[in-house]
Amino acid sequence: MDSSRAALIAALQGHARRIRAHVVRIAGMSDCHTGGSLSIADLLAALYFHTLRVDPQNPRWEGRDYFILSKGHCVPALASALAMRGFFPEEELVRHLELDSLVPGHACARVTPGIDVSTGSLGHGLSIGVGVALGLRMDGAPNRVFVLVGDGELQEGSNWEAAMSAAHHRLDRLTAIVDRNMYQTGPTEEMMALEPLAAKWGGFGWSVRTIDGHDMAQVVEALESVPFEPGRPSAIIAQTVKGQGVSLSTHHHMDRFSEEQVRAALSELGEPS
Repeated sequence: MDSSRAALIAALQGHARRIRAHVVRIAGMSDCHTGGSLSIADLLAALYFHTLRVDPQNPRWEGRDYFILSKGHCVPALASALAMRGFFPEEELVRHLELDSLVPGHACARVTPGIDVSTGSLGHGLSIGVGVALGLRMDGAPNRVFVLVGDGELQEGSNWEAAMSAAHHRLDRLTAIVDRNMYQTGPTEEMMALEPLAAKWGGFGWSVRTIDGHDMAQVVEALESVPFEPGRPSAIIAQTVKGQGVSLSTHHHMDRFSEEQVRAALSELGEPS
């Protein structure tokens, strides 16, 4: 890895660490979907600080790439990335769940600058992404569409209808990223087995890569390589750990941290309290 590439990876790792620190601080102020937010921090850092074409001063810029967080309950991580990118002040993050907050309990396009699609009812994000990608192609626009889905929500049949439609329409500007943290309110493979997951996406006509979702070099390389094949939508299965970086929340779906837990978690991340 040359020096410029190494510097990029190090910078993105720093952004991911700061996203996690913001999530921890949010969890110290309100109930927070902590585990699933921490597992996607590396993906969001790479997307918002390297991959996506966006304009924080003009969130509705017509030339932007679209990002849809289908697992909308993990908005603390997305809001942290947006605030760090300059869409709104970072001080707003700790107002999560407050009345008139810019950071409500689920992703809300009407409230949070930079969010393109309101989500929260699981299984809908990919279908919306297919519609956005089709509309952009009909307009002759070059914008790309990225949809981040949770592995648990892949139990919803609407995802597979969307996957079939995307392949049929050859939507190669559409990329699905699966947060494969293997856990929902219990282990995914015990609740409704998904494996062989890569083969499922491939069988539906997508071009698929499986990566370590916490290895920033792998994340960046995969995002830079889409579309993996002309004429086929791309699926990135990112193998992650729920609660990555903060040992006290490894498998929790929702947390509220005490002051002592916040200090311990931030110390673990190497971030100031």
